[in-house]
Amino acid sequence: MIASQLISELISPLRTSDTGEEAITMMNVYHVRHLPIVNAESFLGIVSEDDVLNHDMSEPIGSYKLSALKPHVFESDHFFDVMRKIAAFNLTVIPVIDKEENFVGIITLEDLMKFYASSFSFNEMGGIIVLKVHRSNYSLAEIARIVEENNAIIISSFISNDEHSANLLISLKLNTNQLSAIKASFERFEYDIHASYTETEEFDMLKDRYDALMKYLSV
Repeated sequence: MIASQLISELISPLRTSDTGEEAITMMNVYHVRHLPIVNAESFLGIVSEDDVLNHDMSEPIGSYKLSALKPHVFESDHFFDVMRKIAAFNLTVIPVIDKEENFVGIITLEDLMKFYASSFSFNEMGGIIVLKVHRSNYSLAEIARIVEENNAIIISSFISNDEHSANLLISLKLNTNQLSAIKASFERFEYDIHASYTETEEFDMLKDRYDALMKYLSV
């Protein structure tokens, strides 16, 4: 998935002639805190809710002093690049431009998160194992082999840094809730299992709470 495929068809950019009041109204309508400013087809920058509130709201936003930074993505940028930039600049929208730096459209954080949630097997049933692995020992091929030897497959995986060490946290979404044998195999190969989760465990916990409530009400 690339940036051009994530553009919202509902949100329009601001023009330099729009006033601060109009900008705030549009932000409220779209439920965002940022909007790009466009002059004809040229992308000029992004105005935030705070920018507007710190200026005369009756003045056109073209007269506002904006940050020299102009965060954006190109049409062909990968979904991961879009995620990285929208997070790095703490934005609720990010503009998409072409190679000539002309404005193409807007990607919203909300639409981005909806796509993220509907992708990468989040809706698939299965368990999750989180491994803590030193960077020098990381091998996805070996991890996959251990999982597959237990008649399971990895349907998605994510890597994050452990802030307090040189370790990586490897989150594995598997196609099964039966994790005991897989966890035992990882432990046999001296992997550190940081955490594990299953839908079954969550169901059992809710059932135990329900049974306890019923007992209490019957007393």
